[in-house]
Amino acid sequence: MLLVGVSPLAASANETLQELAGDANNWTMPTGDYANTRYSELDKINKDNVGNLQVKWTFSTGVLRGHEGGPLVVDDTMYVHAPFPNTVYALDLNNEGRILWKYEPRQDSNVIPIMCCDTVNRGVAYAPPEGDRSALILLYQADTMLTALNAKTGEVAWQAQNGEAVDGSLSESGTSAPMVAGDKVIVGISGAEFGVRGHITAYSLNDGSLAWRGYSTGPDSETLIDPENTTHLGEPVGPDSGMNTWEGEQWQTGGGTTWGWYAYDPELNLIYYGTGNPSTWNPNQRPGDNRWSMTIFARDLDSGMAKWLYQMTPHDEWDYDGVNEMILVDDMEIDGGARDVLVHFDRNGFAYTLDRATGELLVAEKYDPTVNWASHVEMDPNSDQYGRPQVVPEYSTDHNGEDVNTTGVCPAALGTKDQQPAAYSKKTGLFYVPTNHVCMDYEPYRVSYTAGQPYVGATVSMYPTPDSHGGMGNFIAWDAAKGEIVWSKQEQFSVWSGALATAGDVVFYGTLEGYLKAVDHDGNELYRFKTPSGIIGNVNTFEHDGKQYIAVLSGVGGWAGIGLAGGLLAPENAAAWQTAVAGENAPTEESESVATAGLGAVGGYAALADYTTLGGQLTVFGLPE
Repeated sequence: MLLVGVSPLAASANETLQELAGDANNWTMPTGDYANTRYSELDKINKDNVGNLQVKWTFSTGVLRGHEGGPLVVDDTMYVHAPFPNTVYALDLNNEGRILWKYEPRQDSNVIPIMCCDTVNRGVAYAPPEGDRSALILLYQADTMLTALNAKTGEVAWQAQNGEAVDGSLSESGTSAPMVAGDKVIVGISGAEFGVRGHITAYSLNDGSLAWRGYSTGPDSETLIDPENTTHLGEPVGPDSGMNTWEGEQWQTGGGTTWGWYAYDPELNLIYYGTGNPSTWNPNQRPGDNRWSMTIFARDLDSGMAKWLYQMTPHDEWDYDGVNEMILVDDMEIDGGARDVLVHFDRNGFAYTLDRATGELLVAEKYDPTVNWASHVEMDPNSDQYGRPQVVPEYSTDHNGEDVNTTGVCPAALGTKDQQPAAYSKKTGLFYVPTNHVCMDYEPYRVSYTAGQPYVGATVSMYPTPDSHGGMGNFIAWDAAKGEIVWSKQEQFSVWSGALATAGDVVFYGTLEGYLKAVDHDGNELYRFKTPSGIIGNVNTFEHDGKQYIAVLSGVGGWAGIGLAGGLLAPENAAAWQTAVAGENAPTEESESVATAGLGAVGGYAALADYTTLGGQLTVFGLPE
């Protein structure tokens, strides 16, 4: 572990990137800014004229898998990424999107089958020039190679291998967008469904050398936890907290992967992120709280040391990964006082508001009222259950036991929201959240660990929430100070795109059928346009030559669209998937095999094939001349 102080170089790099991100003409970070607000001050496209939007130009990525994330815009250049093989394009906005350069890494195709829920990539990061170092585009490849490209030429500046192997043999993969902060670039790791032990790592922007790595599980020396000074709900965590809530050596294959989004507070010098599910999905095989899976981490950028943690779903029984984005908001009025907070919409269906300096839990409420696996989160600091969800035995897969099908659990494993990021409007003080409205049946079974092989241990089927509006999604406005839904707009399928809020009093999002939609602050629809394929990308905006544009990637896939992207609607393909993942526990009846393939999503989203098909396209919208 390398411990360093805050250097003038780091401060300067921070300031340069923040200045670029503060220029609303650009979109220089995957989520818009360090606070992950996905908010733009641009207002030339507004609620009065957004209905006149038209397609200005398009660009094909040439890849037919799920397109998550979105393009970056830095001055006159747009950087577009694609899923595996992770091609990156630099496009000249001054010359009709002419391709300035293209980078396509050579990767082992054995990486493809070990990517749990499609071959997605959530975007590239930009690092401004510093001293003798040129501006960089940071690409985190599917094979876990972190590649720094010269932003002007596309030439490789350096590479760092983040996983132990790049051939898929250990089932580690890279799907997340890197984050540049200070003189470092931050990346995580994917693969909990194969028993990969999660970690987050900081590399030097200058040469790709390792600065520090913090694991999600294990001894304090590896999790970078100080037993006396790292806190959980205000109390020191104690020695080796990442080991002593696991049975034996299970922490070594404990999951807790880190494939979501990262936030950064430059004043506190803290980065924030969440960890994913513990391995296996069979909770009976791993007694204990399984720390620190399902946890929000606050780490010091320079040393990697954890300042505070909060575990949202101790001893996860439902695959409610905690990787969703942390949104940072200053001076939120809560109980009569102004607090600098972190807001997190967790897969488990609860939305959390915490003090981001201390980790104090301020609000924890359901953001879909049909969530039923827990009655509430205990908010009494004097209770021995403080901060813990109160699990309902009827929906506890651990309580009901192995080889028992627990039915009617809400939400499904893909959560009330997965990685698709919400937006926060500085004008309204509300959060605009793309959500899933899906429930599941969940049957755990015993499984043994073999390196590089699936380590799931559950059969899952998904379906629309019963006794509801019949659809599988809602787009909601959320008051994080009160923990209340302000309004909810129903959707036929899950809203799997990232949202965008603007100073023009418009909120944008995409749908799995392929629609780009714009709504006002009351949820009234102002505009829709159907792109060639389902949208799981994140809507961005930028200005060029005095004109504002909206940009979004379409290309159905991801977990919700894996039936289409992976061809798993075909019975023979579903059967092959089941054999690879479930082995002797694979269902033998054809309809059940299809319905439960893709970790349960294929059957739940089978109707999506009636509305869209595969594609890979960037669509840029603008107002008429």
